[in-house]
Amino acid sequence: MLYLTTVLIWGSTWYAITFQLGEVAPAVSVAYRFLIASGLLLAWCGVRGLRLRFSLREHGFMALLGLCLFSTNYVLVYFATVHLASGLVAVTFSTIVLFNVFNGALLFRTPLEAPVLAGGLVGLLGICLLFWPEVRTFSLDSSGLLGLGLALAATAVASLGNMVATRNQRAGMPVLPQNAYGMGYGGLLVAAWVVLNGQAFTFEASAGYVLSLVYLAVFGSIFAFGAYLTLLGRIGASRASYASVLFPAVALAISTVFENYHWNWVAAAGLVLVMVGNALALGRPAAGKRLPVKAAG
Repeated sequence: MLYLTTVLIWGSTWYAITFQLGEVAPAVSVAYRFLIASGLLLAWCGVRGLRLRFSLREHGFMALLGLCLFSTNYVLVYFATVHLASGLVAVTFSTIVLFNVFNGALLFRTPLEAPVLAGGLVGLLGICLLFWPEVRTFSLDSSGLLGLGLALAATAVASLGNMVATRNQRAGMPVLPQNAYGMGYGGLLVAAWVVLNGQAFTFEASAGYVLSLVYLAVFGSIFAFGAYLTLLGRIGASRASYASVLFPAVALAISTVFENYHWNWVAAAGLVLVMVGNALALGRPAAGKRLPVKAAG
């Protein structure tokens, strides 16, 4: 249920984000999203009597979570989409499965599992086929390379955020409070970036913008990140991050209904590969398939 919640909500946020594009600068909308989510989560934690007092060191790690998972990666993705089609950004971001596998091995001595790697590679191939028109027209000119570099940087930063969340949970920090503070720190960091770039904090009072902002803050941030980071603590970052391969397929399914997306045999084959990769990555590996990797240091 946690996995399904993450995939379905994040798959639907792509469509919700289209209502955010217009009068308000994207980074401003991101700041609104996480500050609203943080405020609501802090209030909920207070009502539930959850722990909200943390040491300065713990706040430092929650700020690091906000830096990696709720701010920098989003800004880098927006920069990347200036130079790359959104489908290519989705393809690139799906490599977070591989980033998490190797980061987990290096930082936490997590065994490198062949099924997870195989599932990630098969799923990534499927995502490439789903977005084949954009992949086929990709150009290695200076703009394309810059966009690819920015998308990979966003993915690497998000993976580090996954590692911070793993560390925080292992240190006994509860998911909801750390998300509340992390989103608050992330929203403030994005807001600071907006100020430094001279952008205005405008607001669009249309129903589409307000409702999509609420959906992104409540469901796309509070529920989806809560489910994802809980899942991360239970099945590990490498398996949990496979959601990033599956939710673009959900986004295309929604686009089929609302935006007249047309399927072909290449995209259908891609969807099949994504599902096969999902089965491989989330399946329980046999003991003999584990490939232990020693962490550096």
